[in-house]
Amino acid sequence: MSVLVDRLVAQVLGVQVRLLACQARLSARTDPEALHDLRTTVRRLRSLLRPLRGLPGVEQLEAAAASVGELTTPLRDREVLAAYLLEQGHMQAAERRIRQMATAFPEVADSAQLSQLLMVLDVFPRFLRASQRQGLLKGLRWRIEKRLAKQWKTLERTLHDPAHDRHRLRLLIKRVRYAIEAYPELDRLPAAAMPRLKAAQSALGDWHDCWQWLARVEHESDLVPCVAVWQQTMLEAQERADRVLDKLSAACFKS
Repeated sequence: MSVLVDRLVAQVLGVQVRLLACQARLSARTDPEALHDLRTTVRRLRSLLRPLRGLPGVEQLEAAAASVGELTTPLRDREVLAAYLLEQGHMQAAERRIRQMATAFPEVADSAQLSQLLMVLDVFPRFLRASQRQGLLKGLRWRIEKRLAKQWKTLERTLHDPAHDRHRLRLLIKRVRYAIEAYPELDRLPAAAMPRLKAAQSALGDWHDCWQWLARVEHESDLVPCVAVWQQTMLEAQERADRVLDKLSAACFKS
């Protein structure tokens, strides 16, 4: 048990270091990957916390992480769109969004949401150690394994549902993948699971980008020239995602 708790504490401290580095990079306004890395780090933290629900301090830390996610989601969406527009030669549309991001980065770095997350994260290892001393972490390995198995079963049911929602499936795959990475020593999944999950996440991500960009056109008229391409790309990504999901299902789940 103590080994597992030590590893949890080490992961939390690692997340804290990465978040502080992301905060500095955002303040400097020079790193195009800073926001993405911040969001990935927060997502990994949430995957680490999900099986620990009910323990002291977890609810507050999850809420703080969720607030950072809510703050940064529209900013990251805009950042990805700007990069696409720049790559496709839509210079004015891209530059307008890039200028907006220039002020957004330091605002995220100085935000109350990120400050709150860092503050709660700083004291969380003490909550874990106190819980350990009080005997609240008995059965922790079983609790985590049960949660991982539940996530995997939920993914299996969703994959086998002919009317599955691609957006929900994309989020489920992210959760399963990051949970495996958070607790690799407890992973009991087939060897093919991780590469198939990564491929499925990538294909569904391409579909999701086009889906959400098309939804913005009504309010952002400079995107109209991209509509035809996005419609075609979304259909192709949808077909590719379906093929990848079929391979994931065949490799990891019984019919």
